[in-house]
Amino acid sequence: MRKKRAFYNLITSIVLQIVSIICGLIVPKLIIATYGSNLNGLINSITQFLSYITLLEVGFGPVILSILYKPIANKDKSKIKRILKSSESFFRKISFIFIIYIIILCIIYPVFINSNYDNLFIISLIIIISLSTFAEYFFGLTYSIYLQADQKKYVISLVRLVTTIINTILICILIKNNCNILLVKFVSTLIYVSRPIIQYIYVKRKYKINLKNVKEKEEIEEKWDGLSQHIAGTIYSSTDVTLLSFFSNMREVSVYSVYNMIISAVKNFISILTGSVEAGFGDMIAKKEKDNLNEKFDIYEFIYFTTITIVYSCTAVLIVPFIKVYTTGITDANYVRNAFAFILVTAAFVHAVKSIYNTLAFTAGKFKETHRGSWLEALSNLLISFCLVFKFGVVGVAIGTLVSVFIRCIEFMVFTSKNVLNRSIKKTIFRVSVCFVQYFIIYFVGKIILDINVSSYLSWILWATIMVFISIIIVLLCNIIFYKSEFNYFLTIIKKRFKKVN
Repeated sequence: MRKKRAFYNLITSIVLQIVSIICGLIVPKLIIATYGSNLNGLINSITQFLSYITLLEVGFGPVILSILYKPIANKDKSKIKRILKSSESFFRKISFIFIIYIIILCIIYPVFINSNYDNLFIISLIIIISLSTFAEYFFGLTYSIYLQADQKKYVISLVRLVTTIINTILICILIKNNCNILLVKFVSTLIYVSRPIIQYIYVKRKYKINLKNVKEKEEIEEKWDGLSQHIAGTIYSSTDVTLLSFFSNMREVSVYSVYNMIISAVKNFISILTGSVEAGFGDMIAKKEKDNLNEKFDIYEFIYFTTITIVYSCTAVLIVPFIKVYTTGITDANYVRNAFAFILVTAAFVHAVKSIYNTLAFTAGKFKETHRGSWLEALSNLLISFCLVFKFGVVGVAIGTLVSVFIRCIEFMVFTSKNVLNRSIKKTIFRVSVCFVQYFIIYFVGKIILDINVSSYLSWILWATIMVFISIIIVLLCNIIFYKSEFNYFLTIIKKRFKKVN
């Protein structure tokens, strides 16, 4: 059952991310081409400021998720209901706090932000964009988390898949008909509001969960440690756009957002590898299967590092050529930024390396022990980015992001090795080092030796194919040298499968 659900989660997540990447490229391009870079920058700036509240799930979601694994494994329905009741109550309180935050944002944001749009327009945009988030907190988050804990993330993926496609089609129709951007965003919001409502109805009917007579009891012991991590995480993730909004202009925010859109798509695709197995590792930890956990994590770590190295090294080489084609005809901002692109992609690569260890730590419920490091990451990003943004702009904030995430990565590597896996830190350092060496070799080959230059999507696809092939060869050669046992293990599996087919 564990393998079957993991497979469903993996397949639906892959399809969702492919569709999300395609749709995510279409909509921003249409907005920039139709309404301009300034408006695109304004939309992304507002979205980022809303994230100071919307990322609360990052704090409480993993906490609730980690404590649900055990009662689900033990089929303790009473415990499950108490946790869900506590979670639902908390998130509904947050939804009302969110309303207050929106009111404050409507008053303050138009005054301090450097924008060419009138205050009424900006306030309307804030309210419209925030509606889907309110619905998420009020209806959906608790039940979304429950589905993840029960290894049924594929349900969430299917809902998101359908709504993403519908949203993209309707937005394209509205923009092509030159509709007001407020109407475009309002229609988009209505579609996204349906997501949490559908999940709410599904869980209520499928699991026949009735929380009306359940007494509210404190079941989420480490929620404040989760909140601490959330606040720090919000500061970290919001620093770049916030500083650019205050100390630069909306065109620079738009440039940052376009690059971040590509990188976010890659991050979301890679997150499939962590999201699809997260519940499985949580189940092993809940059942105290230590040997099984270490064995499976070793294999998973090898697969994960091989994948992210290929994906992110190719992204580092190909992102600027893609942006050149993507922004063809757009002249109100300079979108070709080589140094910025490399630093931002490298930061995303380090974040991906970190993610495998922080996911395992959070799955094990290690929030209290790791929350201080989140503040070091957030504050170092804020300080470095603030010092560099005035002179270097988007490059400066990217440097801040890279340095801070590298510090956090080291912390999680050490912590998870010692406190969850109980293995030598030397093994972890070795594997991560090999990963970085491969990344820089591939980047050097692609950027310096090949010197890729494209003029169309077709030529970009051709070069992308060549780069993927080259990166696979380099990674395979390194794996043969440094991962002989793991490589031979997979060769054995392939041979067995080949014999069965024949």
